[in-house]
Amino acid sequence: MDLALLRTFVTVHRAGSFTRAAALLGLSQPAVTSQIRTLERQLGRPLFLRQARGVTPTTIGDELAHKAAPHLDALVEIAETGLDDESSLRSLHLAGPPEFTAERALPALTALTSEDGQGFALRASFGNAEEILEGLAAGHHDLAISTARPRGALLTATPLCDEEHVLIAAPRWADGIGAGVLRSKGAHALEDIPVVEVHESLPFVSRYWASVYDSRPAAPGTVIAPDLRAVLACTTAGAGLAVLPRYLCSTALERGHVVALHEPPVPPLRTYFLVVRTGTLAMSHIARAHEWLLRAASDWA
Repeated sequence: MDLALLRTFVTVHRAGSFTRAAALLGLSQPAVTSQIRTLERQLGRPLFLRQARGVTPTTIGDELAHKAAPHLDALVEIAETGLDDESSLRSLHLAGPPEFTAERALPALTALTSEDGQGFALRASFGNAEEILEGLAAGHHDLAISTARPRGALLTATPLCDEEHVLIAAPRWADGIGAGVLRSKGAHALEDIPVVEVHESLPFVSRYWASVYDSRPAAPGTVIAPDLRAVLACTTAGAGLAVLPRYLCSTALERGHVVALHEPPVPPLRTYFLVVRTGTLAMSHIARAHEWLLRAASDWA
């Protein structure tokens, strides 16, 4: 059986469509279709059911993928790295949200770039969850950090860590309201404070209000800046209230530059996922970065 046909088959099985598999393999869609039909003729059984959107594997297709994929992944690793792992420096392409990747992931992975004979070159890209996962699926990245869990067999996600969200403002806003009023009135005490956010839809503040107050924020966004670090800077300067990950504002809280307006018993959380294309953990540099980030995340509070 032709290994090239098997590789195309496994890629289609993971991608769920001939079009996406063609992009990953660098082939035309007709070429992928032709290879799958050739393999089906050789086996005498259909491997996929064609649907309006993509394909679904038959029972035979699932069985073949389960048997063939691990061996093909191992062969790809040999082809990618060669017999001598020290002969060349591999590049790891990481994608993730800008703030978390810059503050957490990149500093953690930097240690792996300097290991003698075992290191790799690191390349980073930033984007939102949809952009990141699309880029990973298309083969532009090796490893992705996402706040959305992908669906389907093409991508494999592992929970990385949870981040706690904190409602903050400069001290003058809290002083102007008073701790007693904040405790007694809750969200109503905050209606006149301007909001600092990353988007007009107020994603962080709206999520916090829904979770903690079971309501929607009353004030519109006064300052909109598409970077959480800019949101923190504006909040520290007194522009209004904001909801930020605790890791990002912990230093400002410790120094008194901002204060937590509310400390709910169960704070809102957001989960980050570490995502790869299924099968690529057979590649040593991706597997090492994946394992390293999971270990590092156990120390992230």
